[in-house]
Amino acid sequence: MTALAKKPSKRRFLLASDHVDQCSELAGILQSVGEVDTVSTAEIPEKPADQFSGVVVDINLRSAESVQRVRNKLRGEAYRSMPRLFVLADALHHAAMQAWALGATDTITRPFRPTDILQRISNAFPDSENYDATDRGKTLNRGVEAAHAVIRKMFERLPIGSPLTFEDLLEAENKILKAIKHSSLREWLTAVGCHHAGSYRHCLFVTGFAVAYAQHLGMREDDQRRLTRAALLHDVGKASIPIEVLDKLDVVLHHHELLDGSGYPHGLAGDEISDIVRLTTIVDIYTALIEKRAYRMPFAHSRAFSVMEGMGGKLDQQLLQAFRPVAFGSY
Repeated sequence: MTALAKKPSKRRFLLASDHVDQCSELAGILQSVGEVDTVSTAEIPEKPADQFSGVVVDINLRSAESVQRVRNKLRGEAYRSMPRLFVLADALHHAAMQAWALGATDTITRPFRPTDILQRISNAFPDSENYDATDRGKTLNRGVEAAHAVIRKMFERLPIGSPLTFEDLLEAENKILKAIKHSSLREWLTAVGCHHAGSYRHCLFVTGFAVAYAQHLGMREDDQRRLTRAALLHDVGKASIPIEVLDKLDVVLHHHELLDGSGYPHGLAGDEISDIVRLTTIVDIYTALIEKRAYRMPFAHSRAFSVMEGMGGKLDQQLLQAFRPVAFGSY
């Protein structure tokens, strides 16, 4: 492994594995940015020390015994707010879905490239010593204002010929991602609910849920950005969007497609529907159900989720279950 310079840090990681004797490479990478306590999955403490920055889980995700043991330990209250980085043996979709179902907040894949892994570690476990908590409100407000500016431009300025550029989206997405990462989905929804209404509010709610969902799933940063743009634009008619923007976002056109082929406008089915569209469809439907509409009262979160489970093969049910912690933990 390439030698890595030691950096001063307050981070301390709990590395849990079902093959501790094979963790030396990963432990070495983690040790370059913090202290590491390596334990077997059977030794994962019920109540981890407060000073842990997060837990890194390196197990065989095809082992029912290992998966069950980790699930039982990490479901405790002490781990609920702790970042959880899962190691995948490969980049297969099944492995990632299993990790997300266990509560992963980010994932890394073998073989390790130390430079890339260090960047993912930095993203997964923010150095709280260098973050000024008093700036939370300002960061949140900047994110909401940036998102609202994009929505306002779409609904008010596009119809009169004022263009929406890709640069407009790029500028906004940085502030949105930072706002939700450093505050919370609950705070985002509260801020949006207090200040905006109607179509604006729906788009901003969907954006908040989508970003929180992406961060919960441990999506790569470029995919988080794609989902942010898609959520902002998902309800805008095709004719209103410049072609250079539309070409980058099939979500705008396809978020009403359903896996069984019963959706519109093209009746796509199964693998014809991309993961990012599946994610946005789940967020869009859930948000619509829990919002108050002129013709009905809002659904309770449990009822909204049950309705979506009842949709069966129309939705990606694995992704829906991975959305559960975001849906129920946001209020």
